[in-house]
Amino acid sequence: MLDTSLNLRRRRKSAVAPDPALRGTRPGIAGLALAALAGGASLFSFAPFGWWPLQFVLLAYFFYQVGMGSSVRRATLLGWAFGFGWSVAGMHWLYIAMNRFGGLAAPLAAMGIVLLGLYMGLFGAFAAGVAAWLRKRWSLPVPAFLLLVFPVCWGVSEWMRGWVFTGFPWAAAGYAHVDAPLAGFAPLVGVYGIGVLVAVGAGCLAMLTQRRKWPAVGLLAILLLAGFGLKQIAWTAPAGRPLTVRLLQGDIPQDEKFDQAHLLDILVRYRDMLTAAPADLIAAPETAIPVLARTLPPDYLGTLRDYAARTGSTYMFGIPLGNGGDDYANSVAGIGPQGQDYRYDKHHLVPFGEFVPPGFRWFTNLMQIPLGDMTRGPAVQAPFAVKDQLILPNVCYEDVFGEEIAHNLRAGARPATVLLNVSNLAWYGESVAIPQHLQISRMRTLETGRPMLRATNTGATAIIDGRGNVRQLLPFYGRGTLAATVQGMAGTTPYIRAGNLLFLALGALMLAGAWFTGHRRRADK
Repeated sequence: MLDTSLNLRRRRKSAVAPDPALRGTRPGIAGLALAALAGGASLFSFAPFGWWPLQFVLLAYFFYQVGMGSSVRRATLLGWAFGFGWSVAGMHWLYIAMNRFGGLAAPLAAMGIVLLGLYMGLFGAFAAGVAAWLRKRWSLPVPAFLLLVFPVCWGVSEWMRGWVFTGFPWAAAGYAHVDAPLAGFAPLVGVYGIGVLVAVGAGCLAMLTQRRKWPAVGLLAILLLAGFGLKQIAWTAPAGRPLTVRLLQGDIPQDEKFDQAHLLDILVRYRDMLTAAPADLIAAPETAIPVLARTLPPDYLGTLRDYAARTGSTYMFGIPLGNGGDDYANSVAGIGPQGQDYRYDKHHLVPFGEFVPPGFRWFTNLMQIPLGDMTRGPAVQAPFAVKDQLILPNVCYEDVFGEEIAHNLRAGARPATVLLNVSNLAWYGESVAIPQHLQISRMRTLETGRPMLRATNTGATAIIDGRGNVRQLLPFYGRGTLAATVQGMAGTTPYIRAGNLLFLALGALMLAGAWFTGHRRRADK
C-alpha cells in the first residue's frame, strides 16, 4: 500500500516536471533586463527597418527562456519584462506628443511612457504565465508547449490588447510581415492569426535546441511555403471604372495647427490645394479644417461647393463637426458635385487624446490637447458614393482595428470598394510612427482585398492596392499632392466574413491538440 502511494506521488511529480532540456534558474535582474532588451529589439522588425526574420529569433529566445523553468511566477515575470520592452520600443514616439506638443514636463512624459509599458507588459505576462501554467496542468511535452500552447497564448494576448480598455494594438507582431510569406494568411485569419503563426515559427526555432529538430524545421518551411502560395490568390475583383484621385498633404506644423494666429493661413492653404485641379475624388487629412464648420468664413464651404459643381469633383476632408450644443465629433465631411453631403464620425476614439477615461481628467488637464473630449460615431456607417465607387473613410488610428473595418464591410448595406484613411501624425514628430502606420494600413488592404487611400498632414500620404503594395507615396514632412488613378475592388475575404473568429477557432484547435497530447502522455505513464 505504501509502495503504491509513493509510486503515485512519483507519477504526479514527473507529470508536471519540466523537461530537463529546458530547465534553468530564476531570471533575476539580469534575466529580466535581457528579456526587456529582446522585446525592445522587436522595433527593428517593423517599418521602417523591416527586419521581419528578427522577430522569429526574438520570440524564439523569449519562448526558450520561459520554457527553461517550471515556475509560473518566473514565466510571468519574464513575459512582463519582454512585453514591457516590446511596447516601450514600439510606442516611444508617444513621448513627443505628450512633451513637445502636449506641454507635459519631460519627467512626467517619460513616466507616462514607462507606465504605459508596464501596463502593456501585463499582456506579455499573461501569455507567458498562462502558457507555463497550462504546461504544468496538462503535463505537456516540449513540442506541444512551444508549437501549440505558447503561440496561442501569445496570439490571444495580442488580441486582448486590441480591446481591453478600448484597446491599443499598435505593434502587433503580424504587422511586421506585410512583405513576408506569412502575409498570405491575412485574408483568412487577420493580423492576430499571423501573430500566432509567427509564434509557431519562433517555436520551431526554439525546437532547434532539442534532439528532434528536423520536424520543426519542416513545419517552419511548410508555414512559409503555404503563406507564399496563399499570396497568389485574388480574393476580390475589380469593380466599376477607376477613379482619378488627388490626396493632399498640407504639412501644417503641429504647434501651429490649432493656434488662432495661424488659422487663416491654414484655411487658405487647404482651400487653394482643394481647388487647384479637379479629380473624381479630392481628399484632405484629419482636421485639415481645424475648426467647427459654424465658425468658418461664410463663403468658405460655398467656394468648395461651387468648384465641385463646376468640375464634377467630390471632396472628402477632415473637420470637427458639431452634434448640437457643445458636442462635436472628429469627422470626415463630403461634398459631391450634385450638392450631396456626407458625414462620417470617428467611432474608435483615442484615450486621453479624444476622450478622457474616467478618473484621468487630472492627467489630461496637465497637457494642452485641443479637441480633447469628442463624441463617438456609430460602429457601422455608410460609405460615400463617388461615381462607380463606394468610399469608406476611417480616421487616424481607427485603421489599427481591422476587425471593425471588416465588420463595417460585412454589416453595411452597400460594402465599400475603396478605403480612405485621413490622419494627422504631426503629433509624433519625425519618428517611426509614420512608417509604422503605413504598414498597418497595408495589413488592412491584405485583410479586406480593397485599396486604401491615405491623405495625411505630414505622411504617409499614399495609395495602397488591394494586395498590400504601396503604389505611390509622397515624401514625408513636406507639402504636396498625390495624383493617381485607383481601381475599386469588390468581393469578400474569409476575414471580412468572420473577422477574428477564424483566428480564435485556430487557437481553440491548437489548444485542443495540446490537451490531447498531454492527456496521452499522462495515460502512458
